[in-house]
Amino acid sequence: MPASFTELDWYESPLYYDIIFEEDTDLEGAFLEMALARYGSAPGKRILEPACGSGRLLEEMAARGYKVTGFDLSPEMLEFAKRRLDASGLEASLSQKRMESFKMRGRFDLAHCLVSTFKYLLTEEHARGHLKSVARALVPGGIYVLGMHLSDYDDPRRNRERWVAERDGTHVVCNIQGWPPNRTLRTERVRSRMVVKEGERERRMETNWTFRTYNARQLRSLLRSVPELEHVATYDFSYQLDGERPLSDNQLDCVLLLRKRE
Repeated sequence: MPASFTELDWYESPLYYDIIFEEDTDLEGAFLEMALARYGSAPGKRILEPACGSGRLLEEMAARGYKVTGFDLSPEMLEFAKRRLDASGLEASLSQKRMESFKMRGRFDLAHCLVSTFKYLLTEEHARGHLKSVARALVPGGIYVLGMHLSDYDDPRRNRERWVAERDGTHVVCNIQGWPPNRTLRTERVRSRMVVKEGERERRMETNWTFRTYNARQLRSLLRSVPELEHVATYDFSYQLDGERPLSDNQLDCVLLLRKRE
């Protein structure tokens, strides 16, 4: 009989989370840099990352010469990010804030949130509050790069992703499963199961959470309710700047380019 999984918020395990998601960091950093150059009206060097997590992109963009600021709700993630940047000899401004109602000192040329964290905002009010908070934080002509997965309400299947990665003798297998979305409640259940091996030690951890769902029509409606931000382009998670595509239900992985109106 296989060992059972222990319920644990994976944001309390920053190292394992970081190992799983670091693979595309260089690609994401290059995309952010090129997107700012193409779509920012007055490209500068000030970057804000809401829900900055383990700090992998803070480190990446700081290493590219940007002045980076990040916030997160998780104290464990913030502490991990601080140690990571200190070890690299890089600087970042870090703080604990909520996505739906944050206020920042100063203004930024680019903000980004790439890994569907936006969908943790479970009400339209909180989603709109987040976008308005981002708009307040951007300079006129500044851009927000927002990545998320759309939902197919007609698909009855569970969706699954599997990630395998290793760093310094720590081997992590992560299986993420999503249940069919509930069209009425605008929610979907998601579960992560991680098996971590460090030498002879094995840990099995499970995290369960709920996302808010969007199809293309619902997302366009939300964006129209925040006139401070103009939707200027849509990409997917291949992060190819020559791969612009329409915002539609034919492509469930989407990366939005939003620009603050001047």
